[in-house]
Amino acid sequence: MTAIRIFLVDDHQLVRDGIKALLMSSKDVLILGEASTGKECFEKIALEQPDILILDISLPDTTGIEITRKVSELYPAIRILILSMYTNEDFIFNSVKAGARGYLPKNTSREELLDAIHTIYGGDEFFADSISRIMLKSYVRKAKEDDLSSQGGTVPLTTREIEILKLFAEGFINKEISDRLDISIRTVETHKNHIMKKLEMKSTVELIKYAIRNKIVEI
Repeated sequence: MTAIRIFLVDDHQLVRDGIKALLMSSKDVLILGEASTGKECFEKIALEQPDILILDISLPDTTGIEITRKVSELYPAIRILILSMYTNEDFIFNSVKAGARGYLPKNTSREELLDAIHTIYGGDEFFADSISRIMLKSYVRKAKEDDLSSQGGTVPLTTREIEILKLFAEGFINKEISDRLDISIRTVETHKNHIMKKLEMKSTVELIKYAIRNKIVEI
C-alpha cells in the first residue's frame, strides 16, 4: 500500500511532535516534513508536494485559512485538514470556504485523526462530531432566518439525486452511500457532481444547507 504523505504546519513544536508520535506507528502514513510559519510551509511544500496538509489556524505570519486558500489555488491536489483549538463557526465555515476538506479540534484522538486522514485521502470530507454539531446548528438557525419565498422555487432533482443528497446531508460518505444503495462509488460521485451543478453549489457544506432548508433531511 502506498503511504499517505503528510505535511504538518503548527507554530508549536510540542504539537507537531505530538502529532508525529500519534501517527508514527501507522504503516500507511508518512510524515514528509513540518513547518512553523506560512512562509516556511510554502517553501517546503513546493518541493515535497504532500497528499495532505495538516494545518493549524493560528500562525505567527498568517492564518491557516489564508494558507488553505492559497494552497487550494496553487496545489489543488493537496487536501487540507484543519487541526485547531479554535472551533467557533466563523473559523469552521471560513476554512471550508477556503478549501479545507476536514476540521478537527486539537483534543482529537489518534483513531479519529487517522480516520480523518484516510477519509480525506479517499476523496471525502471529514468533520469531528463536535464540529458537525456546530455546523448543523448554524445551518438550522440560518435556514430559519432565510426568506424562502425569495428563492424563486427549488431546482428539480431526480428521485435518486434526492436519495443521495439526503444521505450526504445525514453524514454518510461516498463508500457508505455506495454500499447502502448498491451502486459504485464512481456512480455516487457522478450523482453528487450532477446535483452540485444543478444547484450551482461548490461544496458539501452548501448541499447540506440546501437539504435542510428544503426539508430533504430532518434535523
